[in-house]
Order: sequence, then C-alpha cells, then structure tokens
Amino acid sequence: MKRIAVLGSGTGSNFQALLKAEDLGGEIVLVISDQVGAGILEKAERAGIAHDVVTGGELCGRILNRLDGIDLVCLAGFMRIVKEPLLGAFADRILNIHPSLLPKYPGKEAWVQAVEDGASESGCTVHYVDAGVDTGEVILQARVPVLPDDTPESLHARIQLEEHRIYPEAVRRVLA
Repeated sequence: MKRIAVLGSGTGSNFQALLKAEDLGGEIVLVISDQVGAGILEKAERAGIAHDVVTGGELCGRILNRLDGIDLVCLAGFMRIVKEPLLGAFADRILNIHPSLLPKYPGKEAWVQAVEDGASESGCTVHYVDAGVDTGEVILQARVPVLPDDTPESLHARIQLEEHRIYPEAVRRVLA
C-alpha cells in the first residue's frame, strides 16, 4: 500500500476529505503542520495518525527528514512555498489543491480575486507542485459558478465542497 503524508497549516478540511475517501489507493500515515495548534493536527490525533509540527528556518529540509518511506505528499492548506530539498526529493510526487481554475488566480485568496474581478466562474485545481507558485501540471479541475450575490466567503465555501470531491479522485489517479 502506498504511504501518503499530508502537509497543512489550517483546519484540515481537505485532509478530512482524503481521510474519508474510499479506495484512495494509499494510506495516510503522517500529517505535518507548520502551525502549532492547527486544526489538522487535532483531526490527525482523532484518526490515530502520526502527526508533527515543524516550524522555523529551513522548513522544507526539516520536513524532508520526517518523510522516510513516504510515496506521495499532499498539500492541504499548507501555506508555505515548497522548496528544495523537499521539491527535488519528491519530484512529481507532491500534489496541491488550489481554490481557482489555474492558471487564473494563483497564490493566496484566489476566491477573493475572482469576486473582485467580477469573474463568472471559479473553481479548484489539483496540480503537481513545481518550483513556481501554483504553476505545476494540472491533474484535475472542477468549475464553480460565481453567483451575482456571492461574497468571497460564500464562493469559498462552494469551492471547498468541490475541493473535497476532487482531491481524493486526483490522488486515486496519481496512485493508480
């Protein structure tokens, strides 16, 4: 069975979606956060999954030291840029979920950008992580309409529902 590590900085809703998914093609065996007290750590604890906090300088190198035996890394709300040596050690084995239809609105708060831009649609993208910010090869996307009365928060909530649906599917495809 393939071994999956999840990196996250926040509440862990995408981690939870991966955890609940059937036939993921692998087992989540480790959760790492860069935030003490992040909700993702509590969810990992409740699920009986090994978890750790890694903060400070040379973050990617320190995370890499904990990934022995890991086949795939899934970023789930991990609010750091993945750099060397982690990026090189896991080339084409790090996935990210981003709340826009890339290449539109890379970076932070993409849902805010979509509403402020007057976009008619947004969505989410699962992609491989490369040296750029949200520039890796797209694996799967889902479209979400931007409604006339949408606020950034209401759009974000609908995008997250799609994230929870497509992230497990993307992991299945990659591990197949």
